[in-house]
Amino acid sequence: MLFHQTWVNRTTKRVKTVPYKKPKIEKVFYSIGEVAEMFDVNTSKIRYWENEFTILKPKKNKKGNRLFTKEDIENIKLIDHLVKERGLTLKGAKQKLKDNKEDTLDTHELVDRLKSIRQLLVDIKDKMD
Repeated sequence: MLFHQTWVNRTTKRVKTVPYKKPKIEKVFYSIGEVAEMFDVNTSKIRYWENEFTILKPKKNKKGNRLFTKEDIENIKLIDHLVKERGLTLKGAKQKLKDNKEDTLDTHELVDRLKSIRQLLVDIKDKMD
């Protein structure tokens, strides 16, 4: 949303109105419900993956609620990719991450970029029709 901010220059006494954009505030922590919704899975699956994969270590508040960071979400995205898209079992996904997490991460990022390029091309094609 665009707002206008008015201010007076003390030297020239001129009034100036400039557009003002509110800064985008990004969350630091996400609840387990928000994370489950992002990946279209049940919260129990997120908890299960937390127990199975050592790379998932969400913080917990005093009540014991899980608080996931962006790094946790990236790790879940990687696990989700290995299990859902690559068809690995949990044991296979754990081994893949253990053997070479960096290579797996690079491959996942490449696949994501290719998907976004494909979507962009499909959108362009649809606009041309």
